[in-house]
Amino acid sequence: MDIVLYALTALLYGGLAVAGWRSHRNAAMRPLMESVPPMPVGGVAVGATAISAASGMSATGRALLAVALLAHGVLLHTTIFQANAMYFGFAFALSAMFWLGAGIYWIESFFFPLDGLRLLVLPLAFVASLLPLGFNGVRVLPYAAAPMFKLHFLIANIAYGLFAIAALHAILMLLVERRLHAMRGTNAQRLAAASAAAGNGWLSSWLDTLPPLLTLEKLLFRLIAAGFVLLTLTLVSGIVFSEQLIDRALSLDHKTVFAILSWVMFGALLTARRVSGWRGRAALRWVLASFVALLLAYVGSRFVFEVLLHRPVV
Repeated sequence: MDIVLYALTALLYGGLAVAGWRSHRNAAMRPLMESVPPMPVGGVAVGATAISAASGMSATGRALLAVALLAHGVLLHTTIFQANAMYFGFAFALSAMFWLGAGIYWIESFFFPLDGLRLLVLPLAFVASLLPLGFNGVRVLPYAAAPMFKLHFLIANIAYGLFAIAALHAILMLLVERRLHAMRGTNAQRLAAASAAAGNGWLSSWLDTLPPLLTLEKLLFRLIAAGFVLLTLTLVSGIVFSEQLIDRALSLDHKTVFAILSWVMFGALLTARRVSGWRGRAALRWVLASFVALLLAYVGSRFVFEVLLHRPVV
């Protein structure tokens, strides 16, 4: 049964990713329609090419993505929770993270034209969904049947999924902002930017499918605020339930240290945003640095123990 779910999940993610990139490529190659005036998309004035590329998923595409998310969710549940125990590792962590990321994209796409994000999220979800097949050296957790632990685990994974999609938002915003600065520079800089865009037509047209920077920024800080609340609940529930579940108090190991560090960094970002309206490249780089700290706590430690050291996570 599991192999059927793996195949169905990969087929749907992969098919939707290929279809999305093909549609984007065809739209980018289509000549501009002179009758359609330029309009700002992704912060840049573009014409019919970008409009066609940013038209959004079809109803069939949305339905297929919903089926992919359902199959992926069932797959994660059946492979992680088995016979009152929990099997988990870095591959399962990444798979769960990008399942949630794809789900968050699916919800966001009903309100904003986010085809540029879809072209990035779906290939990553495709790869992540197959990782547990190659890296199955996971730790067995006998206390996984405890309802408190399942709640803690669910909150933590939703938080990490929110931060994962926020990190992708930040990367896209940095690319768009860099392009905008180049186009607004001196004549020489604009010529260099135009030459670079001509040599990287797929990247330029991809960035044109994104919403304006202000919209992306609004979405970014919504995701970070929601993720920060859930990360706070994750840390609190971990502290409260740790001794009850595993008969020992919370220890300051590498996972806990990096989790607390990322919590402090995201909290500082939100505070600076509220107090001084912090934005721009520095804020986006801070988002990525905070996510890297969280990734080291959530995935990095498991990768080191399972793949490099070949022993269970402690």
